Amino acid sequence: MITKQQASNLIGATAYDHGGDKIGEVAAVYLDRASGEPEWLTVTTGLFGPRQTFVPTARAHPRGPHEVEFGLDKDTITGAPTIDPDGELAEAEEAELFQHYGIADSEGRGPAGLEKADGQAEGPDEEWMTRSEEQIRVGTATEQTGKVRLRKYVVTETVQQTVPVSHEEVRIEREPITEANRDAAMSGPEISEAEHEVTLHEERLVVARETVPVERVRLATDRVTGEETVSGEIRKERIETDGDTGTLQ
Repeated sequence: MITKQQASNLIGATAYDHGGDKIGEVAAVYLDRASGEPEWLTVTTGLFGPRQTFVPTARAHPRGPHEVEFGLDKDTITGAPTIDPDGELAEAEEAELFQHYGIADSEGRGPAGLEKADGQAEGPDEEWMTRSEEQIRVGTATEQTGKVRLRKYVVTETVQQTVPVSHEEVRIEREPITEANRDAAMSGPEISEAEHEVTLHEERLVVARETVPVERVRLATDRVTGEETVSGEIRKERIETDGDTGTLQ
C-alpha cells in the first residue's frame, strides 16, 4: 500500500500500466478524510484536451524515482468514468470508480469522503525536499543508408595468341651414280620420258570458342564499429538555503 509520503512524492511522476506502456503523469493525490491515507491518484492522459483520470492507489506500485506502475492495463485506466477533479470526490463518484475497477468498498477504505491533498507531506517528513534532474539516455537505431547491386554484363575484347604452323616446300635432290646405286639407276629404259608428282601440304589455323567458368563472385557485408559523441542539454534542480552556506549539491 502506498503511504501518504510516497503518494505526495509521486505528484508529477510518469505513470505506466502493467505492460510498461506510458499512460501520463500523476497530477494529484486524494486522501480519505477519516484516515488521512491516500485513496486515489489522478493521472493526466490524452494528447488533445488532456483529462485527469482517477486510479486507485491500491493498484499503484512505485518503481523508481518519479515513476509509478499501475497493476492495470492502459485501456482500463483511460476508460475510467470522467469525473471533474474539483478538489473533492463525492461518495457516489467514488462508488462509480470502485465499480469500474472491480474493487469492493471493503477492499479500499470505503467512500467515507475524500479530499484533494496539497502535495505537501505532513509531520516529520516535511523536512525532506526531493531534487530531480534530467538524464540523457542514448541508444542506437539501424537505418538503411544505401543499396549495392551485383550486375554481370558481356564485353568483347581482342586477344592474340602465337601458334606455330608448318607447310611443305619442294627441293630437288641430286646424287652421283655409284656402285651402290648403279643397278637401281639402270633398271629402266636407256632413254625415255617420265614424270614424277609430289603433293604439298600445309597447316592452317582453326579457331574455336569454348566457354569455361573462371571465378565466382558475390556480395558480402562487414560490420565496422566506430564511436560518435552525442551532446545535449539537460536540466537539474539545485537546492539553496536562505543563509550563507552556498549551493547544496
